[in-house]
Amino acid sequence: MRLTLFAAAATALLPALPLAAQDTARAMAAADVINRDGVSIGTVTLTLEPSGTTLVELELDPVPPGTHAVHLHETGDCSADDFSSAGGHIAGDMQHGIRVNDGPHPGDLPNVTVGDTGTLMADFFNPHLWIEEMILDEDGAAFIMHAGADDYISQPAGDAGERIACGVFTSL
Repeated sequence: MRLTLFAAAATALLPALPLAAQDTARAMAAADVINRDGVSIGTVTLTLEPSGTTLVELELDPVPPGTHAVHLHETGDCSADDFSSAGGHIAGDMQHGIRVNDGPHPGDLPNVTVGDTGTLMADFFNPHLWIEEMILDEDGAAFIMHAGADDYISQPAGDAGERIACGVFTSL
């Protein structure tokens, strides 16, 4: 009798577990990205997936051809002409770059290469990024695209050149 009651109680709990995990694993944010002329060039979407990893999706057009650094910055503000109002990278307690001890920043993403068409579509997995705590915090966060490539080692931002695009994240 006791074994039957235990099995019934355990079975009753099973359907509730996946639902609870799904409810907390769908934090989402998106940014409308503008270039230095203030023209919208697309969106960046962040989704915390059930695995606990954040999916970063970039859909931008037109973007200058070449290799560009893309980062997530600590302040949700694109008001300065050079986008410096977005502050530095979302750093946590880490150093910049994957080629250094104590790296990377949660806001570091891989370089992207844009062809002659100017269209950029890319997906990245970022297990170090927490949307609620780092993106949708009190001062928000921004997406930044740089003119050049990130060298993945120079402090504090990878020697990637000027900021050429910016977008402020909002909750979805």
